[in-house]
Amino acid sequence: MTDDARVTRLIAMLDDLDADVDETIDLADEIAATEDRTLLPRLAAELDRAVADRNSYARELLGGVIAALGGTEQLPVLVRASAVDLGDDQDGLATEIVDLVQADPKTAQRLLQPLTEDDDLSVANRADWALRFVP
Repeated sequence: MTDDARVTRLIAMLDDLDADVDETIDLADEIAATEDRTLLPRLAAELDRAVADRNSYARELLGGVIAALGGTEQLPVLVRASAVDLGDDQDGLATEIVDLVQADPKTAQRLLQPLTEDDDLSVANRADWALRFVP
């Protein structure tokens, strides 16, 4: 199965309420392990869709895959997704954000500082929160 086909399968599983959770997580981990950064635009688009659809489960899993593939450079994508209140605790996504900030504080600061002035106050507040973890 190609990496793109894996993403297609993952999206289908995230949209299917009857999909096996363990299989879905395993597939997300497989995609993350590919190191295929060409998947990032599609994954980011699917993350946006998950947020728009208020699918917190998909947001968590896709956020983890994006963080694994794209590293600290993906902080703006993750912070914007995290800024939307879907009523969940966001433990997984918050952990991904904190880990990326602490792994590369200089890049994190460069990417997040402009977001603290975003017109969307939820994004600005979330970026400010993330910057608190810069060592």
